[in-house]
Amino acid sequence: MMAAGLYQTAAGILERTQRQQGGVKTLVYNSKYPNIKQLYALVCETLRYSDVLQEIISSSNLLKEEKKLKMNLAKVLVYDLLFGKGLKGSGGWKATLQKHRARLQAELARLKIRRKVSRNEDLLAPLAGASEALLPRYVRVNPLKTSTDDVIDYFKRQGYTYLGQASSVQELGHLSGKQFLTDCHVPELLVFSPRTDFHQDFLYRSGHIILQDKASSLPAFLLDPPLGSHVIDACAAPGNKTSHLAAILKNTGKIFAFDLDTKRLATMSTLLLRAGVTCHEMANQDFLQVEPRDPKYMSVTHILLDPSCSGSGIVDRLNQLTDDEKSSCEERLLALAAFQRKMLGHALSFPAVQCVVYSTCSLHQQENEDVVQDALERNGTFRLVSVLPSWTQRGLDTFSDAACCLRASPAETLTNGFFVALLQRKREGEDCREAFSMSCNSADVELPLKRVSASTKHQKRKGNRV
Repeated sequence: MMAAGLYQTAAGILERTQRQQGGVKTLVYNSKYPNIKQLYALVCETLRYSDVLQEIISSSNLLKEEKKLKMNLAKVLVYDLLFGKGLKGSGGWKATLQKHRARLQAELARLKIRRKVSRNEDLLAPLAGASEALLPRYVRVNPLKTSTDDVIDYFKRQGYTYLGQASSVQELGHLSGKQFLTDCHVPELLVFSPRTDFHQDFLYRSGHIILQDKASSLPAFLLDPPLGSHVIDACAAPGNKTSHLAAILKNTGKIFAFDLDTKRLATMSTLLLRAGVTCHEMANQDFLQVEPRDPKYMSVTHILLDPSCSGSGIVDRLNQLTDDEKSSCEERLLALAAFQRKMLGHALSFPAVQCVVYSTCSLHQQENEDVVQDALERNGTFRLVSVLPSWTQRGLDTFSDAACCLRASPAETLTNGFFVALLQRKREGEDCREAFSMSCNSADVELPLKRVSASTKHQKRKGNRV
């Protein structure tokens, strides 16, 4: 019964995505299916193989012979039969598909011959602009559970070849097989060749490592709150950035984590428990409704704000398949930017806050430089800090100090598309132009510095590479 419910629910979600009635994640979380992870995996994989499945189903005449079977239900069933771990349960649809198993397998074999491929995944033709296969696999070491040295030793024992610390972004793009490096910017990141999969690895399942894109690791890394700080993660779920903040804080101080999605908060709770995070306090609350002068938050000095955005920078085949065609329309961008301006303005209003990182996974100027420029014009007590001056891709030249911001892209930084800005409260009496000169033109403001360690037994650092 459970399996039948799985297939029917997955088919319903496919139907609703085609009608543009919501995103895949939202539809899965709202389905109330008891095993969200199983359902999400089935929907995603069926979407990835959608064109292949349709061709196999059509050429086998499956729907002509089984007239009660609809295309979306057929897709999820055939996916599990041919590409998954086999049909689950013992319901009627399983028996129906088993009758056609030999014919479906034969159609799959013919399709591989026609396309001159031997592996199932080679049937997936890359979409226009899809370059996820070019991106390295980034692994963030979780110091709450282990050390970088121990993780490197572990992977070496698993047959991987450690090549030391990368000297440039370009070097990260030359990894192959079981080679890996330490990242050239973020010292707690290990970098592996594309498509290396650690989801079943002991270190991942036990929270010793976090699978997180390099661009997504930049906000917490650049915010870099000192030990014992009170920090707000304003839009925290699903929790990777929160766990990164806790690692930087070494579980000292306090992280107030807010999010409006109860299901995502539940997922986040599991992630933080696995990662050994204990310094957090989660709240199912709109950050805009948090009172800055509440005594509870009067000691907050650092805020990480990664608000809802268009997601236009995410390099993901599934996103390309399910994106609403209107997702980048001007009307939606204006609405998102208005929301983001409110969020950033609210973050800057906390009386003790010294540093705010604003980040998005968007490529649009309206959600990035324009939001930051508006915040600086409205609040003259903050300035931009030039972070990672060695980072080549900077903010768009839309206002005088936009170059202090970072942009990321698959082509230039071998990451997902991203935007990060660090806003810092000016010292009392500090002139705006003087602040800009200090933040963007001075060599001594490369941030963060204090967490870049000296040489370890595996790495000999030649100066500070950030």
